[in-house]
Amino acid sequence: MRKPLGILLLWAAGLVAGTPVQEHGALKVAGNRIVDQAGQPVRLAGMSLFWPLWGGERFFTKEVVDTLVDDWRCTLLRAPVGVEPKGGYLESPGPMKAGLKVVVDEAIARGVYILIDWHEEHAHRHTAQAKAFFEEMARTYGDKPNVIFEIWNEPAGNSAPIPSWPEIKAYSEQVIAVIRKHSSNLVVVGTPEWSQRLDLAADHPVVGTNLAYSLHFYAGSHGQPLRDKADYALSKGLAIFITEWGTTHADGGSSDRKVYTEASAQWLAWADQRQIPWANWSLMDKDESSSALLPGASNKGAWPEVALSPSGRWVREQIRKRSSPPATPATR
Repeated sequence: MRKPLGILLLWAAGLVAGTPVQEHGALKVAGNRIVDQAGQPVRLAGMSLFWPLWGGERFFTKEVVDTLVDDWRCTLLRAPVGVEPKGGYLESPGPMKAGLKVVVDEAIARGVYILIDWHEEHAHRHTAQAKAFFEEMARTYGDKPNVIFEIWNEPAGNSAPIPSWPEIKAYSEQVIAVIRKHSSNLVVVGTPEWSQRLDLAADHPVVGTNLAYSLHFYAGSHGQPLRDKADYALSKGLAIFITEWGTTHADGGSSDRKVYTEASAQWLAWADQRQIPWANWSLMDKDESSSALLPGASNKGAWPEVALSPSGRWVREQIRKRSSPPATPATR
């Protein structure tokens, strides 16, 4: 049946009726908060997909996005682009962009926010490639209020060369300039030492507008000292976006296999109080405790509870607590 022109125009703009993006519109930074089109802080919660390598690419499907929106009630998704590893963007950009397009297009169609994540530790060594990638992404998606650009996932903290904040800042300003040719959308800047040293960024922030700074934590490894650094950054006026966090040790839980729900709850309460959006790592079936799915889970979504890991069950509950009932599926 032919759909009214108004519905088709809303879908094309990413403003699907009754969805988070229709409610909040394009995000922007006001002071040290990320706010919506009405100037009100937004509470976004959702999932990050895994590296689109080593089996993670199986989950870059429309069905996975639909399940995360309809059942998990995610208002935010994160789509990493694996850059350096064999088979990644530097070696095979076509497959990386093809998988990304599936997820981003479906997130737009479903009216949720989507982080396009340049998933790399040494991005300053590949500035030219990052600029070309984000120019293409900004030209393609820069008019969609759904899309957020995460320009450097996690600057290295222990693998040489360790990028300094001045190097991260210089890279960021070059990439942001390319994005700004096409889009005023929110940009998230990586911070030193695996996106944990927001205090260093706070003393000499990037020059630009509509910028937030990434904070990453793993509840089994990081606690109050890292929150103190983040609070310092907030006190200096930086807006924070938790683009990746885990319920486990920083190794993904591969060593002790534990899920630290009490420590995770402390972190999420802290983020709620400060109105900081977040995405959990990760929507994957890898045999480690930070994965939300158990090994062998379907890449068609609609997972029964028995297919979810202990972390996945707990995180799904946290997302649903923080989200409105799902919007009516988009008609397209």
